[in-house]
This record gives sequence, structure tokens and C-alpha cells, in this order.
Amino acid sequence: MTTTGTILVIAGAVLMVLAALGVVRLPDVLARLQAGTKAASLGLAFIFGGTALLHPTVSSAVKLALAMLFVFITAPVAGHVIGRAAYRAGVRLWPGTFVDDPPPPTDGDADRESTPPA
Repeated sequence: MTTTGTILVIAGAVLMVLAALGVVRLPDVLARLQAGTKAASLGLAFIFGGTALLHPTVSSAVKLALAMLFVFITAPVAGHVIGRAAYRAGVRLWPGTFVDDPPPPTDGDADRESTPPA
């Protein structure tokens, strides 16, 4: 049990270091957000899981589960809000970033874009 917990904590720490390197080294805001939210959340999950195995009490397991739930709820929301703020502020993206903009409206779309009757 302690070996598995130690391995999980070390794996989580490695993922956190990789997330930090991604935040520093990746080329634009969106890629950095990806590293910061995904890898950090998985790293925390491993660290919390290993800690739960190293300290097998009900109170610590409940506290760790609640902390992990909080991270899983807030990290994607924070990443979305930061990404949206960067987009609205006009932050320049890396030239290799794939942008999936919607196509411009055509004449047949004019009826759907009109305002609804009052």
C-alpha cells in the first residue's frame, strides 16, 4: 500500500513538473492553458490518490476527495474564462495554431440572422 501510494505521489509530482514546463515553454495562451489545466489536474489526482493510500483514514480520504472535486470543477472553468478573456483582448496566437472559425454567413443565412418579431 505504501509503495503504490509513493509511486502515485511521485507520478503526480512528475506530471506537475511537466505541466509547469508546458506553461513556460508552449507558444501561446491556449496551449499554455491546456498544460496548466489538464496535466495539473491529473497530477493533483495522482498526488491526492497517493496521499489517500499513505494515510488511510476516512477523514483524510473525504478531505482529499472534496479537494479533488473542487479542482476538477474549478480548473476547467478558470481555463475557459482565461481563454475567453485572452481571445476578447486580442492576444495573438502562435502561427501554427489551428483556428476553427465559423464560415462567413451566406445569402441563404440572412433569414436566420434577422431579429425575431417583437
